[in-house]
Amino acid sequence: MLSKYTLALAAGASSASATIYQGFNYGAGTDFATEFALAKSLVGTSGAFTSARLYTTIEQNTASNPSSAIPAAIQQDVSLLLGVWGSGGQATVDNEITALKNAIAQYGSEFTSRVVGISVGSEDLYRESPTGIEAMAGIGANPTDIVNYISQVRSAIAGTGLSGVPVGHVDTWTAWVNGSNSAVVSASDL
Repeated sequence: MLSKYTLALAAGASSASATIYQGFNYGAGTDFATEFALAKSLVGTSGAFTSARLYTTIEQNTASNPSSAIPAAIQQDVSLLLGVWGSGGQATVDNEITALKNAIAQYGSEFTSRVVGISVGSEDLYRESPTGIEAMAGIGANPTDIVNYISQVRSAIAGTGLSGVPVGHVDTWTAWVNGSNSAVVSASDL
């Protein structure tokens, strides 16, 4: 399912220094080159949708190969908010980190220059909340695990072309205002 997102990454506390990225969320198994071109050419948007948020950095039906979204982003000049799936446990995060390292090695600065952030997890805290459990939202991850995964991703990208990229977590607004998740808030750049 595609949904629109707008991501503002602030270099400081001032909203005047924020960079706005507009794009769509993309799941695995998409013809990324076609979808990126379509998003950029939507009537009435003046080519505004030039960014993609990925839920995973792993190519569908592989253990840890980099997503085919990466060469498509290079081809279509699309910025990326990378995803590291956080609800699959440590083995999944290990595979995500392997895919990320492989993408850096394979595509170099053509890839790293397009990455605007790395989201470690997506709505994991919501799925672990009473509301998420009641809604049968699926398996999530707790704050301690998300903070640990964020730390692992930061270590994995240290000294690479992604070392200055913000790393954080994407979740529902209710997760961010829930004091029991404050460690994730503190650990997140975005």
